[in-house]
Amino acid sequence: MLLKFRRSNLSARSVHFGKHFNSLNPEDIAFSSICVHLRQRKWKLLDQFLSSNLTSSLVSRVVSEFRMSPELVLGFYKRVGMQKSFSPSLECVCVLIHVMISSKRYDDALDFMNNLMQTMGYSHLEVLEGLWNSYNPEISCPNVFDTLIRACTSFGDMNSAYEVIINLRTEKDFHVSIHAWNNFLNHLIKSNELNFFWKKYSEMISYGYIENVYTYNLVIHTLCKEMRLHEAISVFYRMLKSGIYPNVVTFNMIINGACKISDVNLGFKLFRKMGLMSMGHINPNSITFNCLINGYCKIGDMKTAESLTDEMTKMGIEPNLITYATLVDGYLRKGCKKDAFLLCSQMVDKSIAPNNVVYNSIIHWLFFEGDITMASIILSYMIKTNICFDKFTNSILVTGLSRNGYLNEALNYHKWLVGKNLVDKDRFLENTLVYYLFRSGNDSISKVKQVLDDMIDRGLSLDVITYGTIIDGFSKQGSISNAIRVYDDMIKEGKKPNLVIYNSIVDGLCKNLSVDLAKIMVDELKKLGLFDIVTLNSLLNGFCSNWNVNEALNLFFQMQEGKLVNEVTYNILVNFFCKIGSIQEGREVMEVMVDEGMAPNSITYTILVMNACKSKVGFEELIELHDDLVVKGVIPDGQTYDLIIGPLVDEESSKLS
Repeated sequence: MLLKFRRSNLSARSVHFGKHFNSLNPEDIAFSSICVHLRQRKWKLLDQFLSSNLTSSLVSRVVSEFRMSPELVLGFYKRVGMQKSFSPSLECVCVLIHVMISSKRYDDALDFMNNLMQTMGYSHLEVLEGLWNSYNPEISCPNVFDTLIRACTSFGDMNSAYEVIINLRTEKDFHVSIHAWNNFLNHLIKSNELNFFWKKYSEMISYGYIENVYTYNLVIHTLCKEMRLHEAISVFYRMLKSGIYPNVVTFNMIINGACKISDVNLGFKLFRKMGLMSMGHINPNSITFNCLINGYCKIGDMKTAESLTDEMTKMGIEPNLITYATLVDGYLRKGCKKDAFLLCSQMVDKSIAPNNVVYNSIIHWLFFEGDITMASIILSYMIKTNICFDKFTNSILVTGLSRNGYLNEALNYHKWLVGKNLVDKDRFLENTLVYYLFRSGNDSISKVKQVLDDMIDRGLSLDVITYGTIIDGFSKQGSISNAIRVYDDMIKEGKKPNLVIYNSIVDGLCKNLSVDLAKIMVDELKKLGLFDIVTLNSLLNGFCSNWNVNEALNLFFQMQEGKLVNEVTYNILVNFFCKIGSIQEGREVMEVMVDEGMAPNSITYTILVMNACKSKVGFEELIELHDDLVVKGVIPDGQTYDLIIGPLVDEESSKLS
């Protein structure tokens, strides 16, 4: 069998401890004395004896002798460690690890393995050799090698874990268990090394391993992370056909995956079929309900989210902190502050204290609505009740203050965080400040320089996002020469520009009447495969702004052919035709847009209505245009409607009356 342990091979390498010898030697005498003292728990006498009689061989014999009493072994080894004159050998510690694994003391074994590698300086392969050479069927079991893999993954060393697996397979003809592979693959997912996960998963299957429910769950989890929900469901059915029944984790992952791609109805259908598909063995738990409640909150269906909460309670599953936090966020997302605060009161009544996650959500949405006063009150309450700010609170504060025009306050708060050493090295806060400073327009460059200088003083280099934010800021300010200069600096620093940065430069060139340069750049990007709809829309807008009609139409037809068009593309053309006075042609472009399955939006509405009004069309024609857009599913822009359509309707109504 594939996973059968090569006991004969290991037995040949085993070291037999506690043997009886024909003649006693000093180590035998010491061994006998230690055993007597240890059995009788005479610790003081034992400590005196240990101070001058210790060798690694002797310690290994004692550990082996008392292998059925792991607590006693640990007590003995602790006293051994207190002897300054003694330094245990690799083999000695490996014997101790074997005993711990055989006694199912896995955490203790992990501690000893980590000590070997991180404190004593042995490599993972040296530890493997030590465990292999000290393997003794009387005191050892194969799980020891699975535990070594777990030790490697526990401090994030995936390469070492893999080397242990392969070394055992190729050098020692030994195959670790499916559980060890699952542990290894799970840590690859946690490290977000998904490509590596798929390669090693395929390799494992090629070795003939039979997947278990945990393996299938890892595959489903990875597919859901990659938004490949239909493939995850396909694996789910393959799992059922293999005779392996899913557990509640399997269902929860797929339900959560469906909710993440906004297919909440699919998640709900699966939720209703959990009992049927598991032969009545599996019921939803709090995580199942919370996933669905979160999904419905994200799409604004608070009625269904509340009904699920009621159903949860009827099943005997009490809503927990996550449930309430999700509902609070859902109500705030819809602008229902009163309902959100009522839920917070209900939490307190049920002895569930709102935590910083709940408060972060409240503060975020208050800042989003521009309610600075209420956000400040909530923040003061957090401070008063000793609710700790975390990195998300700090991010929300800096972003919220900046977005609402309180940039000096945001800068001062950031300065205070730096002074308290509370700023992460991910550069998120600094990039946020740079972004909003560029959009403030008032002394922005000098303040941006201050933020960047502060970063460098703290040992933080500019990352791709920082460079991209600066380039985009200069481009939007019309300072394309500065944007190009920063781009050159970025290249010199060895940073690789991404598509977002290239799009910023293309957009800046087009808006600064350098559309010919923009076209050259886009052509080069096409050769590299580095372009998307945003790139082409920027160029199309540049052609239209420069009245390059033929270039604009040629590009549009190429975009249509390549299926690289969206609502923005059509709105650019609608706006262009309206600007040259061809309202009818603008409407025809809108009709093409509808034929392509894309609904006009409020921007389309504003462009057509505003330009129709400027061209002084009659009342009936303007109302007909408005009605046509509404019939096509457009929600009129409120400001445009109030400015143009509303007054006209009122005026016409007064004439009729």
